[in-house]
Amino acid sequence: MKKSEKKVGVLLVNLGTPKATTAKAVKLFLSEFLKDKRVVDTHPFLWYPLLHGVILPFRASKIARLYKNIWMVQGSPLLVYSIRQKLELERATGLPVEIGMTYGQPSMSGAVKSLLAQGVNKIVVLPLYPQYSQTTTAAAFDKFALTLKEHPVIPEFHFVHHYYDNEDYIEALAISIEAHWKKKGKPDMLLCSYHGIPVRYSNNGDLYLSHCTETTEKLRQRLSKDVPLKMTFQSRFGREAWLEPYTDKTCISLAKEGTKRLDVITPGFSVDCLETVEEISVLCRSLFLKAGGEIFEYIPCLNDAPHHIDMMNNLVKKYLKNV
Repeated sequence: MKKSEKKVGVLLVNLGTPKATTAKAVKLFLSEFLKDKRVVDTHPFLWYPLLHGVILPFRASKIARLYKNIWMVQGSPLLVYSIRQKLELERATGLPVEIGMTYGQPSMSGAVKSLLAQGVNKIVVLPLYPQYSQTTTAAAFDKFALTLKEHPVIPEFHFVHHYYDNEDYIEALAISIEAHWKKKGKPDMLLCSYHGIPVRYSNNGDLYLSHCTETTEKLRQRLSKDVPLKMTFQSRFGREAWLEPYTDKTCISLAKEGTKRLDVITPGFSVDCLETVEEISVLCRSLFLKAGGEIFEYIPCLNDAPHHIDMMNNLVKKYLKNV
């Protein structure tokens, strides 16, 4: 095939979201998510009875209520912002762009079929996880590879493994933070809160911790030196040890130690979702203020901000050089 005959498309990948704020919809989503061995590697013989007999029946209704608190008029924040990213990236690149979630809808299968129907024969797969982890990036690759089994001829593809140290990504984060500080003033402390993973995963070779550490350090070097910066981890689940320090406990301890104003940003999340809007902006805010803090500012995810779209565009361009 001649170089001129290739048509490139972009597949934006994110984790996924329930279709609605009902317990049924949340249970369906969580069941698919938590059955992925990349996410929970416990043997199904032990895990499934616990998942279906205890976790889903008791947690689905609670989580559904939390989703109701953050639901936007157009739907789930994660999907709303993902659609906006798709539209803006299409404008920036002039290429077909589709969204494929690892779990739920819009499905990876549907996204690939749509790209192929548009004549695409080379796909840039861009999982919106800056830091690699088996629980996110690898799970996305698994689903993409499984989707390709549906087609007799698979397209050429480039899978973006990570971009935790990408200069445009660090700059996009810095622009977002500095714009917030210009409007609100600088804090006593800036927390970079990343989604946690079990310590065991990290000990077994997952690159996630080193990637988060490098992102934080590059951001520290880029930002004003008069604002201390600390890395923490959120959203732990179950009883085993997860990466520390924990974001919620750090918010409490900082307040008790005399921190009056705390800003939190979530560099590992590309769009706002339950873990950012509810867990950080609502729960951690409450914990900080109750422990004696005075001002808590959540700096939103990059979402569809122009500097974020520019970063994605540049990532795609990087992989178009060999087309």
